[in-house]
Amino acid sequence: MCGIIGYVGHRPAVPVVVEGLERLEYRGYDSAGVAWEQLGQLHVLRAKGKLSALKEKLADSPAVTATCAMGHTRWATHGVPAERNAHPHLANDGTLALVHNGIIENYQELKTELAALGYEFHSETDTEVLVNLIAERRKTEPDLLHAFAQALREAHGAYAVCLLDVAEPDTLLAARMSAPLILGLGTGENFVASDIPAFLPYTRRVVFLEDGEIVRATASEHGIFRLADLTPVEREAQVIQWDMQAAQKDGFRHFMLKEIFEQPRVITDGLAGRVAHPGDGVVLPEIAQLPVPKRLHVVACGTSYHAGLWGRHLLEAWAGIPVQVEIASEFRYREKPRFGEGEMGLVISQSGETADTLAALRLMKEQGLPVLGLCNVVGSSIAREADAVFFTQAGPEISVASTKAMCSQMLSLALMALHWSERTGALDAAARKERIGLLQSLPALLDDHLPQMHKTARELALKYAQAANFFYLGRGHCFPLALEGALKLKELSYIHAEGYAAGEMKHGPIALIDPAFPTFALALDDALFPKVKSNIEEVQARQGKVIALTNPGMELATDDVWRIPYLPAPLAAFAALPALQLFSYEVADYLGKDVDQPRNLAKSVTVE
Repeated sequence: MCGIIGYVGHRPAVPVVVEGLERLEYRGYDSAGVAWEQLGQLHVLRAKGKLSALKEKLADSPAVTATCAMGHTRWATHGVPAERNAHPHLANDGTLALVHNGIIENYQELKTELAALGYEFHSETDTEVLVNLIAERRKTEPDLLHAFAQALREAHGAYAVCLLDVAEPDTLLAARMSAPLILGLGTGENFVASDIPAFLPYTRRVVFLEDGEIVRATASEHGIFRLADLTPVEREAQVIQWDMQAAQKDGFRHFMLKEIFEQPRVITDGLAGRVAHPGDGVVLPEIAQLPVPKRLHVVACGTSYHAGLWGRHLLEAWAGIPVQVEIASEFRYREKPRFGEGEMGLVISQSGETADTLAALRLMKEQGLPVLGLCNVVGSSIAREADAVFFTQAGPEISVASTKAMCSQMLSLALMALHWSERTGALDAAARKERIGLLQSLPALLDDHLPQMHKTARELALKYAQAANFFYLGRGHCFPLALEGALKLKELSYIHAEGYAAGEMKHGPIALIDPAFPTFALALDDALFPKVKSNIEEVQARQGKVIALTNPGMELATDDVWRIPYLPAPLAAFAALPALQLFSYEVADYLGKDVDQPRNLAKSVTVE
């Protein structure tokens, strides 16, 4: 969950590291710190709170001339947010500093062992235990690389770590196990980081480290070794096509707003090379070699789970494939699931590093089920471990609250459904061509309507921002959107919101309705509109205020009617989704909340 960056090269290292931390702050922001060597001593500077607090401390510190440094931005797992628990952590003897993302599950046992040897601990973190374990193993191992490896073999759990040694001040050691870590290769400089944007201004050449690998980097060279036996690993660098403009706000007030408005381009990019001329088929070599599943088990968390719920409607209706959708954190702890012959798993994760989803993938593979990964990050754990992977091609998403990622996942699921529909015969050529044409029309339609949708969202936010609770209601393909709309409002504004299948309202929740408890109803122009209209009338009969998200021509008499452009179901979701996102954004912004970095949240949930 935390963000790590290490730098060794020819530049002043601490400014490079702090700049990288600014681009990693979405990974955690309850504390931050940096470490470097100068005049034969390791220096560590840490601060509670956002990165700005650390920058203030650095501004008051003496000049730093080091050309090797590392930094960390934290999302707490062990120990409360406090300066004493911030990274980097020093070994007792002051010779080693460590930053760490993940959880060392057996840290308490290791801590007890080290305490018996006289080690003292000044934090509640597992990281301080690990750095002292490395220091202890250094006493008996031939060099630091061997000591580092031995300590990591004894540490059970998930980690990405970077180590700095006072005796080798121009060398970084780093390793990963079930947590993201990437090597960036520059000219006369090298980087390690949790994510590519941390070093993107300096290099696009990257090496994706695998689980159980250690990297040793200096300014001029690097080596990768297997943790198990320290045998060398050869791996070609890849060139990343992202540029830093994708990580800038482009004049928008927040990254989230920018990323909502990027959804037309995300759709364009997601269709590129995947639609056969003249638009009557899709070309998906990523899954072409896979058999059509007899049943698809979709597993995901949060927003990705909502995308999977929505995708089920397309996969069943268009491709004729039965679909089961489950929350990853529940799926992984079920009694061993039983899978039938010809069935397939599909795991969805924007980052490709979501801990519960990754565990579900491994569980399915252990049971012999082939697994397809749907994710956004090349080189991520899910991308590497799935039997096949379909990349959403959304580019970096900086805001913690996911927006364009869900749009890209929905598009990918639609393309999969169309691909399999051709192989199952569930749709004829004319029906496929019609749906492909609708997908191709989306970028222009959204470009035309997003500004007005934003204006309407702002007007409604002013009216409803003081609500303490909200219902979101939807039926059919709109039920997952109701869940997502409620999630976004909770994430961003901290207003309690519940997403419900509209037909379930009478089974208890209707008791909550009163004039101070508004409802956001998705009442789109589809076969279920009369049912949703009836649900709205039931809310109104109890003096509940209603925002109705609907299409032109639909007859509704509610407190507020928000009309968005018509698309046939279930593709109508591509217009409804940004409306929901914009409403939550505007409510949160009006209330003065930190839209891009909501409290208690981080972008990638890489620990359980």
